[in-house]
Amino acid sequence: MSFAGYRSRRRVPALVVTFTRWSAAEAPGALAADPQVDVKTSAGTIRLELYPAKAPKTVENFLQYVRDGHYTGTVFHRVIDGFMIQGGGFDKSYNQKPTRKPIENEAKNGLKNDVGTIAMARTNVPHSASAQFFINVKNNDFLNYPGQDGWGYAVFGKVVDGLDVVLKIAKTQVGPGQGGEHTPRQPVVIESMTIVPAPKK
Repeated sequence: MSFAGYRSRRRVPALVVTFTRWSAAEAPGALAADPQVDVKTSAGTIRLELYPAKAPKTVENFLQYVRDGHYTGTVFHRVIDGFMIQGGGFDKSYNQKPTRKPIENEAKNGLKNDVGTIAMARTNVPHSASAQFFINVKNNDFLNYPGQDGWGYAVFGKVVDGLDVVLKIAKTQVGPGQGGEHTPRQPVVIESMTIVPAPKK
């Protein structure tokens, strides 16, 4: 996905697949069953916590891609400091990886595109997300439901460890390339994603 129109912010950002604070009452992390995923990258490891109670279809879709090994060897192909880092769709040679069918947009779940949250990338078609995702590096309120197209972008988790790694990736030097206008000069590779075993009771 690429966010066409991001510069002006007056148009719907097409997270084109080139293809916070939480109150105690709404804290999605309050559920003990919230799964976690370790994202090992060439820049360091990021731990994600996912919220199936808020975005059940999105979380299951993401976890299935993790189980299938889809993300291993993919890159963060679109990096915009002060906005987001996007990955999950291309290998190191910028070949687009095959995906399953798109999923329903669950952006109405109340979760916000705040710093450190992970959301699904999509085209300008609301229900077009498949495997690509992005991690916000600032509060991107304009991506929240209903957004500028009546839908917005579905948040389904957040970074609980390794936000420094995310911010380091965001500072990567970029330029025109196979991933678009904001392609990292030095590839940032997702070496693996693994589901963290639930603590034993």
